[in-house]
Amino acid sequence: QSPLVESRGGLVQPGGSLRLSCAASGLTFYYYGIGWFRQAPGKEREGVACISDSGDSTMYADSVKGRFTISRDNAKNTVYLQMNSLKPEDTAVYYCAADQFAGVITTVQDMCVMTNEVTYWGQGTQVTVSS
Repeated sequence: QSPLVESRGGLVQPGGSLRLSCAASGLTFYYYGIGWFRQAPGKEREGVACISDSGDSTMYADSVKGRFTISRDNAKNTVYLQMNSLKPEDTAVYYCAADQFAGVITTVQDMCVMTNEVTYWGQGTQVTVSS
């Protein structure tokens, strides 16, 4: 069973907002970098936003810069993805993932790019942006 559980996504109108959360259990949460990834039908999974264990380093895909914000609350073992100004092309299954930055991945940049190397994955949650 995955140690990561995403909140329910949903249907949002273009221009709308949605906040996803990812709760972790069974991990020493503050040792892990966390990332949000997404996969649209017919496309490869891509890194959307990644945050370091302390929260002081973040990375965003160019397509979401200025619209999405990743944050974490280590006291609550939870990471958030605030999504604003949503577009139809943001429609995808969104996954949160965790990595300890102790292997091939050592930075948030690595994590958001080296999708196949990330250690733990949530089940995913559907986000649909449509009128």
